[in-house]
Amino acid sequence: MRPSSLFSCAALLGAARAFNCSPSAIQSALPGNASVNFAYALPANSTFQVPKSTTGYPDSPVGLPALCAVSVQVKSIGNSTYGFGLFLPENWNGRYLAVGNGGFGGGINYLDMAAGVRYGFATMSTDTGHNSSTFDGAWAFNKPDALANWGYLAMHGSVVNSKAIITAYYGKAISYNYYSGCSTGGRQGLKEAEVFPEDFDGIVAGAPAWWTSHLQPWTTQVALYNLPPTADYHIPAALFPVIGAEVLKQCDPQDGLKDNIISDPYGCNFRPEELLCGANIKNGTSAGCLTSPQISTVYKIYSDWVGENQTLFFPHLAIGSENQWILLSGDTPNPLGPNFVKYFLGFGADWSFYDFNEDIVRLADRVNPGNATVGFDLSAFHKKGSKILSYHGMSDGLIPTGSTPYYYNQVDRQLKPKGVEIDDFFRFFLVPGMEHCSGTPAKVNAPWYFAGGNQAPVLGPTVYSVPGFMDKEHDAILAMMAWVENGTAPEQVVGTKYVNDAQHDKVLRQRPLCMYPKQAKYKGKGDVNKAESWECKGLY
Repeated sequence: MRPSSLFSCAALLGAARAFNCSPSAIQSALPGNASVNFAYALPANSTFQVPKSTTGYPDSPVGLPALCAVSVQVKSIGNSTYGFGLFLPENWNGRYLAVGNGGFGGGINYLDMAAGVRYGFATMSTDTGHNSSTFDGAWAFNKPDALANWGYLAMHGSVVNSKAIITAYYGKAISYNYYSGCSTGGRQGLKEAEVFPEDFDGIVAGAPAWWTSHLQPWTTQVALYNLPPTADYHIPAALFPVIGAEVLKQCDPQDGLKDNIISDPYGCNFRPEELLCGANIKNGTSAGCLTSPQISTVYKIYSDWVGENQTLFFPHLAIGSENQWILLSGDTPNPLGPNFVKYFLGFGADWSFYDFNEDIVRLADRVNPGNATVGFDLSAFHKKGSKILSYHGMSDGLIPTGSTPYYYNQVDRQLKPKGVEIDDFFRFFLVPGMEHCSGTPAKVNAPWYFAGGNQAPVLGPTVYSVPGFMDKEHDAILAMMAWVENGTAPEQVVGTKYVNDAQHDKVLRQRPLCMYPKQAKYKGKGDVNKAESWECKGLY
């Protein structure tokens, strides 16, 4: 079911390998500061055994095509190092794909590499220069070199070195270079576009954590809206589904069609007072209602974080994200918030999140740990002729949806005065009902799958592209390839929701995901679960 027009050269190029799959051969393609950890061949349908030392991405990909598996360690700035993994498929399509990471995690993302190699890409993932779980930031304490590797250096260095291996291994130049990642992976892609515009021809960047200096402080701030748990304004996690149900009740019809999907959360006039407890109710949790102080907390959650002089610190969680309110559910903030302050800003392990204040976000702006925050000037990337396809789920409970249109609009404001039309190289798609990078609440069942970063492993261990719909209309990677290689710019990408995502054999719903700021509107006739019954309509 491979799209033949995009993969027709695979067998020819795969047969032209110039190297064998051995440490000595791979080493000969590398500079003196890089050394091969391993290089060995795997036959078709093999399992790649992830090293036990890998904390961030411990799952071993199965059912792989025939390939050469490579691991390389590179000396970086100071006394630091970073590593990367590389899958070199026997049937190569002539193209390169790098995949991203998540959170503060260190480790090689072999699962996303596996999805990429099934297309025929030579795929790479960096460990970002350390080994840790997603939420662990202790590795960064008083280690600016390690932070720089995580922020931007390790990805670029891994790209340069892995490309050298690929060119030598196949004896041919790479035809096109692509990137796909979500969350921190989305940030890594945008950072590459800003700082190293020559690295990629096309970047797919989902839910990008681009504003690191504000996102992580906000992670603490939003938790403090609901803390301490003994406060009268505290909303127990047991009430989150109650809020979500009321949001769906009020906001679903307001977008023009009652279908359990809130297509326009920012256009919904939501009145939380409908959840107020009546007289003589002593336990709002049992009764499924909220007190007046709790209603005040709801308003804070759905409001932008704004500082003095009306300075935007960070956008708010979108209406419809309640199913994923992980950041609000604990007795302490999610570790990504406090760990950023403790270890990235150097406050130390004993710092209390109750001491958080707005001066911390101002400090984060000045320090910009690891140079991780992405700037708005992408003019060099545009000048090269490269493309960005970005997206964000509108039910994201980890990175507020509004942060990505804010970034897109700021890039537009930066480049349009220079004569650059942003849609010529940067297109952004909102995904109604999708949570962080993937998935949708069970009661919503929104079409969320389009082969974005981190999505394929959610469907199954051997999935790639969009099962049953392996084409540029449904697959973000193939849409990017068509844009870069054929000049076919995507106006929309069709999202898919299967009846059973794990079996992915029967479609429940499909719907167009529209280029921002357009929205999908029902045509008024036809099956609402068919993409052809919808159209993308603009503001006027």
